[in-house]
Parts: sequence; structure tokens; C-alpha cells
Amino acid sequence: MDVLIFNNLDAEAAANILRPCIDIDRWIDSIVSERPFGSTEELLSQACNAANPFSEEEIVSAMAHHPRIGERAEGGSAEATLSRGEQSGLNMEADIKEQLAAGNRAYEERFDSVFLIRAAGRSSEEILAELNRRRTNDDKTETREVGEQLREIALLRLGALFDSVSAR
Repeated sequence: MDVLIFNNLDAEAAANILRPCIDIDRWIDSIVSERPFGSTEELLSQACNAANPFSEEEIVSAMAHHPRIGERAEGGSAEATLSRGEQSGLNMEADIKEQLAAGNRAYEERFDSVFLIRAAGRSSEEILAELNRRRTNDDKTETREVGEQLREIALLRLGALFDSVSAR
């Protein structure tokens, strides 16, 4: 997507372009209302500011769109397609897959939510280590970390959408 084309879309069409990055209305509205952007970097800067931080309610709402780490997202939605691409590089050998599944179950019992991490650019071993580390977090710390991961995922997706090299 070219930022100049994005600038000229009506608000609904622009929001629909952003929604697969993260389905948080405040974030989307903030970006759409700040148009026009002079560059992709300017758009990403606004997106970063709007995502810093997400509220607890926004985090809970956005989590509904994320599959368990190590599981293939089903369906043809843009979010599912992006998730499959982000997790495509993970090593899914039987041992790792079993450890992720067990870790996911323990995490869900602890936090009553799926474990969320930016998978792109990480090995399955690194993700597993983070899963085990974060299971020891208190609720407030974990909510903050989930928000940071959602922000990273949203900016990564937005950067890819606008063919940007750096999605801070």
C-alpha cells in the first residue's frame, strides 16, 4: 500500500486497511484521523504513539483474534493469513510442539488467556523460553508484556503492509 493512496481513502476504507494489523478502534481511529501522512515513517510513528500503551480492555479485545502460538490459524481472514505467515518460520518438531502445547495449557490456566508473543523473527526455542519465563509474571506485569507484544505485532504488520523496512 502506498501512503499517498492511503491518505486519499475514505475513513471506512482506511480503517479496513488497518484493522488486520490490530482490531482496536481507538488505535485505528487515531491513525485515520491524523491523515495525511507525508511518509510511511510518519504513519508508523503515529501508529507507535497510538499503541503506547493499549488499555487493559483493548488488550483483552485484541487477544480474541490471536491463535495459540504453535497452532495454525484457521480461516481466510486477513488476521489468520498474517498469523500463519508470522509463525511459518517456527520449528515444529514433535518435541518443541509438545512443549509449546504444555506451556500454552499452563499459561492459560495461570492467566485465563492465550500466550501472545511476536513470533516473526524468533525461533521456537526462544518463544518457548519466553513462554516459560512469562508464566511466572504477576498479572499486571503480564498484561503490560502482552500489550507490548500486541504493539510489536501491529507495527510489524503495518510496516509490511506499507512495505516499510523498519516497523519500530
